Amino acid sequence: MPSVPPFSRSEKIADYAPQCRGLKWEEMRTKAADGVDIALAVTSVTGTRENIDESAKEASSSSSQVAIVYFQGNGGALPPRLPSLSAVLKAVQQETSTSTTYTFVALSYRGYWTSRGRPSERGIGLDAAAAIRSAISQIHMPVEQPISLVLWGQSIGAGVATAAAAVLSSAKPEANHGKRGDHPVTPTVSGLLLETPFVSVRAMLTAIYPQKWLPYRYLGPFLRNHWDSQVALRKIVDSSKLRPKVLILQAANDELVPNTQTVELEATCRDLRLDVQRIVVSSALHTEVVAKAQGRRAIADFIRGFG
Repeated sequence: MPSVPPFSRSEKIADYAPQCRGLKWEEMRTKAADGVDIALAVTSVTGTRENIDESAKEASSSSSQVAIVYFQGNGGALPPRLPSLSAVLKAVQQETSTSTTYTFVALSYRGYWTSRGRPSERGIGLDAAAAIRSAISQIHMPVEQPISLVLWGQSIGAGVATAAAAVLSSAKPEANHGKRGDHPVTPTVSGLLLETPFVSVRAMLTAIYPQKWLPYRYLGPFLRNHWDSQVALRKIVDSSKLRPKVLILQAANDELVPNTQTVELEATCRDLRLDVQRIVVSSALHTEVVAKAQGRRAIADFIRGFG
């Protein structure tokens, strides 16, 4: 729902700057593979903690880079989300050594905010690939030095994140998914952060309408968008030797996604032998995970683990 709430397409980053805790966000433009013009919100932070212990000094003697690509939920624009994202990044920054930089790229899907085009599963998949390319291109380091890539998706954005990770895991080495200098790079997904996810659109139909006499649960064959995270996770494992760490965040009072969805996703990850953790954020509604201190801390700890 790109235009919900009303006037969401006219939101401006500058209007939320005072709430972003000193982080400077910029609107950037990129193009998806089909030529659609896409908007991104971009920032970066470097750790501020100097008093690391002796055991960590050797590990932090060389700089490290973490790229985080964020995929929003269904509805609204990016700017109102930036204060909450900033709170997480500030928590990461304050507990990270000065040798680590985090580059954050938030994607506005086609048809959302100031992005052009009309949303579809295929099109948003192209947008996700473009956002990842942009995140990698923001980092200026020797090409031989690895980057930790974390994909963070909220609600339907979790489906976007798992689908994007599946595409990257099956990509050929020579595929151009980003550039560092003049060198094409195929990044490896180190972490998947799934905030209030669901298994798939089809699974949600059955979960919300369990009554067999209702017609909605039988609409699966007619769906245009599927966002099947179970299928994507299996593709990741089947096509890549590298297994991303997975954090699943469940809202305790989620009014939209039944808790059985996150439980099932966790079980799928365990069956696939992925390193997974599921955290239930107390008192949180569907969109309140980041608003709760417990949720912010869990996300910050997960991201910081890749620095």
